[in-house]
Amino acid sequence: QVQLVESGGGLVQPGGSLRLSCAASGSIFTSDIMGWYRQPPGKQRELVAVITGGGATNYADSVKGRFTISRDNAKKSVYLQMNTLKPEDTAVYYCKVAKNGVGVWGQGTQVTVSS
Repeated sequence: QVQLVESGGGLVQPGGSLRLSCAASGSIFTSDIMGWYRQPPGKQRELVAVITGGGATNYADSVKGRFTISRDNAKKSVYLQMNTLKPEDTAVYYCKVAKNGVGVWGQGTQVTVSS
């Protein structure tokens, strides 16, 4: 059974950077899609970025050019480099693995962008 553990969240000033990490235990295959989602306060969970085992990526329009998703298949890990952070990026960030159409979620990590 796959379990996901996120790390790297915290408080950062506007314009700053953070790098989120998500490590998986259990079987992760290159056919599995890994990604990051976020849930801002009082809002629904939304896609941030996803990446295939071959490295193809897709980003939400709101983060294009600022965030970069990457993946290390050998380490069964996915990362999210977040630059030029804005207050509206404040949210709980969740890692997700989609295995044969079934999603497995991490517990989430809080990112707060505030001066």
